[in-house]
Amino acid sequence: MPRRRMLAAVSALTAVVGLAGGAAAGPAQAEATPAPVVDPVSVIAAPQGSVETDAAAVVAAMSTREKAAAVVMGHIPTTDTAVLRDYMKKTGIGGFILMGANVPGSEAGLRAVTRALTLDDALPPLIAIDQEGGDVSRLAWDSFEAATTLKSEPAEQTRSAFAGRAALVLRAGIGVNFGIVADVTADPGSFIYRRALGTSPQAGADRVSAAVSAETGSALSTLKHFPGHGAAPGDSHAGIPSTPMARSAWASGDAEPFRAGIEAGAPLLMFGHLAYTAVDAEPASLSAAWHRIAREDLGFDGVAITDDLGMLEASGMAKYGDPVANAVDALAAGNDMVLTVLYSNAETAPRIVDGIVAAVEDGTLPASRLDEAATRVMTLRLGLAAAGASLLPCADCAPAG
Repeated sequence: MPRRRMLAAVSALTAVVGLAGGAAAGPAQAEATPAPVVDPVSVIAAPQGSVETDAAAVVAAMSTREKAAAVVMGHIPTTDTAVLRDYMKKTGIGGFILMGANVPGSEAGLRAVTRALTLDDALPPLIAIDQEGGDVSRLAWDSFEAATTLKSEPAEQTRSAFAGRAALVLRAGIGVNFGIVADVTADPGSFIYRRALGTSPQAGADRVSAAVSAETGSALSTLKHFPGHGAAPGDSHAGIPSTPMARSAWASGDAEPFRAGIEAGAPLLMFGHLAYTAVDAEPASLSAAWHRIAREDLGFDGVAITDDLGMLEASGMAKYGDPVANAVDALAAGNDMVLTVLYSNAETAPRIVDGIVAAVEDGTLPASRLDEAATRVMTLRLGLAAAGASLLPCADCAPAG
């Protein structure tokens, strides 16, 4: 059944988050203003029976530009709520990633930020954060255990830590956590070692599965960095790490944590800027082959998202010097959403949207591919709306944990 796991994750979030959002429904609805995209309420005059069907109806009523904006997750470095709200109004983009520069010193301040990013509770954006804990932690108040210790403890400890972490993400009004590192390495010298949940494929699989299960109902889990940094030495923030590992060796090893996370219901999969040259010379983020493997071999049916496209530019390789071309190539390869952080400013997302529209108009990017991507993203967004995820918990609730 297509997208069964993604829809299951959305359903779980709806069941839990709807209760949390109820207390704040009045004020949140009063603050909402129409988003610069098609109104889902006017398109869906009567419930169609499934979030997926409703998402398809919304996308069918969108212009090419609205669809192009819907598949972009952007970023600008500020906590100024007026600036953030204006950015979302002007761009109409489907998502926003919170980095350190977007996180004030308190949970209440962060709730104001996420409130500003949400123009319409009927169609909230995918607001994401890299909340792994430990070395990569945007929330200073997250004191739950991270991979540095969890990799050496029973998997149940991972479940407990990520349940608490996901509750913090939920309380802040954030829908997506880019927090589950499914890479595998036993090499302390690897840049990903301290962030990986396992030093062996099975250990990683056990902890990744536990983390996804723990986040279900509070945050939309994301597995990263597919197909795995462990086998490809080097830091993808400054180059394109590569490995000659055969596909069969990958399938019986580094694939295991990703397979386990997908089976546990993770609705997002982040594709890394790393090359398994025996499969494709291009980095996985731009590889149609790796997207086919994720969907056909591992059964992933959710939203595929790139790692930060700015990292490709930072590699210094001339072929990846154009962020717009990178975005178009990423969508053509099979990504449903493109992420831009490094080198990003207020004009970056609009440039990418323009480039996607031009690519559809000249046939470089099939219109059907954009429709598919936008529908997958819209399914998650409408799922968050149904869950009341953009209606924040009461301000005086006791902190999670």
